[in-house]
Amino acid sequence: MDGDSEPDLLSDLPLSIIEIVLGLLPIRDSVRTSVLSKKWRYRWASLPQLIFNDKCVKFSPDKVVMENRLVKFITRVLLLHQGPIHKFEICAPLLQNCPDIDQWLLFLSRNDVRELTVELGEGEWFRVPSCLFSCRKLTGLELCRCELDPPPNFGGFLCLKTLNLNQVLVTPEAFECLISSCPLLEKLTLSYYDGLDLSIHAPNLKYLCLEGEFKELCLENTPLLEVVCITLYMNIDDGLEYFEQSSGCNFVKFLGGVPNLERLTGHVYFTKYLSIGIDQWKPPLPYTKLKFIDLYQVSFEDMKEILVVLRLITNSPNLQELQISGSSNTMVAFEAPDVDFWEIECPSDCKFRQLKTVRMTDLCGAPHEMGLIKFLLENSPILEKMTIAPCIYITEVKLDMLVALVSFRRASPLAFIKFLPGEDGIPVFVGQE
Repeated sequence: MDGDSEPDLLSDLPLSIIEIVLGLLPIRDSVRTSVLSKKWRYRWASLPQLIFNDKCVKFSPDKVVMENRLVKFITRVLLLHQGPIHKFEICAPLLQNCPDIDQWLLFLSRNDVRELTVELGEGEWFRVPSCLFSCRKLTGLELCRCELDPPPNFGGFLCLKTLNLNQVLVTPEAFECLISSCPLLEKLTLSYYDGLDLSIHAPNLKYLCLEGEFKELCLENTPLLEVVCITLYMNIDDGLEYFEQSSGCNFVKFLGGVPNLERLTGHVYFTKYLSIGIDQWKPPLPYTKLKFIDLYQVSFEDMKEILVVLRLITNSPNLQELQISGSSNTMVAFEAPDVDFWEIECPSDCKFRQLKTVRMTDLCGAPHEMGLIKFLLENSPILEKMTIAPCIYITEVKLDMLVALVSFRRASPLAFIKFLPGEDGIPVFVGQE
């Protein structure tokens, strides 16, 4: 009978294959593989990556039951685990301010964890225990809905390359101390942050994403920065005074020391922020590597914001793609002063020799919007496509916009304009297509 029995293919698998299979399974299923055979028993306990979420345990309509099940499951996995844990991730809305998390993090700090993610549910914010700052081999850290307060003796995360803080309570001073003590940091994301002043010292930083309310932003030591994405809010009750409390030229403070910048994206009040002190602007080194600029909600009735756009594009000789969306008060934009702005401010020798694609949306046909379009068309010799999309709330001036677009001279013989009149309209193509 033994000679006729079928071979046990699962038990005969090489250990390297078993480890690959276990690594591809959710942790709940990996634990269950212990019943397959002796060779598989507790093999999961040496997994270097542990990822937990609410699906790790059997569903129950009772949240307390679910929470208890999840806590027991995670605790059991950690108690049985053997060897290093390179990655630990817990994304569990069920767990709010669970005291067991402190013990888990203490365990991880003693096991040379390298990548750590803690994302908990809404409710009382989780205060990160001091043992987290003992995880000296961390290369990636992601925290959500936590309170962060580095201890006075914190020596820094000397190996950290990626830091993502989402809805994290931390003082500007503590944040700046944290960043400056991570010498290898390359990628920084800070979301829903409501600080006032923020300075960033990160000599190896390449990617920066900020979202929140800031009165002042300063990039003091970020020479390698390549990608910047900023979403800037402000308190409506404070109005423009919220930004005008800043001293000096915001453009220079934020973009004066990023010679390697390749992509810049700004949302909401970003151009408004950069416009403060733009009169004091002195030409920095040109952004020779900047190829992609996306600016959203630019106010074309504000001459200083228009000047920010002009400074950016005319100092980016290798710009390839430009996207701008408007955010203008229609009546005010049509009454904007300085109709000769483009003749006075635009460099006569400016050429966008690499610009191929332009997209401008939410426009109302105001003079300075059309002035920018005209300037780009006349000075982009290899432009291939320009897309123009008026704001959905205007109807009367769409025909006037189209007539003006047809009349503008185009430096590129290959350029065509795609005019999108609205949801019910048919796109109109001007030029090659």
